[in-house]
Amino acid sequence: MGKILTRSQAKEIIGKEREKGKKIVFTNGCFDLLHAGHIYLLREAKKEGDILIVALNSDSSVRKIKGTSRPIYPEKERAEILASLEMVDYVVIFEETTPYQIIKELKPHILVKGGDWRINEVVGRDLVESWGGKVKIIPYLSGFSTTHIVEKIKKRDG
Repeated sequence: MGKILTRSQAKEIIGKEREKGKKIVFTNGCFDLLHAGHIYLLREAKKEGDILIVALNSDSSVRKIKGTSRPIYPEKERAEILASLEMVDYVVIFEETTPYQIIKELKPHILVKGGDWRINEVVGRDLVESWGGKVKIIPYLSGFSTTHIVEKIKKRDG
């Protein structure tokens, strides 16, 4: 089995890792055009525990969140790119527009989001805190945004 898991595989593997005493770290996102801000977030997230699982928005959920022109890369390619990173232990694709249900299923110890989120806005915070976990906000690396990259490309091509 590789690093890209189905939802049921993720639940099983993460459960076994937790039983071994491993600290599970969870983050999520679209990760459409991987950039330095994403790499920074993932590196910092990995420092928070033993196992980093990245929940990746499916193509249909990205379209609902970002509009019909996104994603740029299909979910399988985005998953492969994330799985190739040494700090990412597992990737699981989810269909919903928020990660609430998958957080509920995987029960991570640490929920990590980027600094563009305020702690009271983090989806799943209530769940993670209810089982004694914590939410960690990684400071935002300014100047890195997929939306800004797309806009830059459009200006060059225009």
